[in-house]
Amino acid sequence: YIIKLDGSAVQGMTLAQAIGLMRGKPGSKIILTVIRKGEEPRELTLVRAKIETSSIKGRLLEEGYGLIRISQFQVHTGRDFNRDVEKLRVESKGKLRGLVLDLRNNPGGVLGGAISVADAFIDKGLVVYTKARTEESVEKFEATEGQILPNIPLLVLVNGGSASASEIVAGALQDHHRAII
Repeated sequence: YIIKLDGSAVQGMTLAQAIGLMRGKPGSKIILTVIRKGEEPRELTLVRAKIETSSIKGRLLEEGYGLIRISQFQVHTGRDFNRDVEKLRVESKGKLRGLVLDLRNNPGGVLGGAISVADAFIDKGLVVYTKARTEESVEKFEATEGQILPNIPLLVLVNGGSASASEIVAGALQDHHRAII
């Protein structure tokens, strides 16, 4: 099949090139013409929109035990994480007895997202700091009071593909004796 984008054929383009052509201001329209062998051309008018994806998936493993998988840390990871923990708490009828945090093959991402997730399990103390040549460039990120799941056992899964922000979360939870890694 051939796809025309606002009248220009995109046959022979890479997917990335075609996506680049389709990007634009949210709310603006784009016309795609799809031509398939043996069929009449079909025009589709699409409205561009901002697409937010969640890098978090949660589910109950069995009664009282939940699993949350974080595929990468994004700007809204902390918010989405708290939402999914609450869903697990409701699904388990308030009897959540343990949680597995799966960070395998998580390449990292936004530092703020990682800090939010670690902070959800740590009451106080240092989550992470950056060391720099000058004192003005040093940054320290402290945990805030309160935990999302106090006194509930936490297991963190990592592997060779877990990097950057994933290592920060795992390290902070391990340093504060809050999780088994």
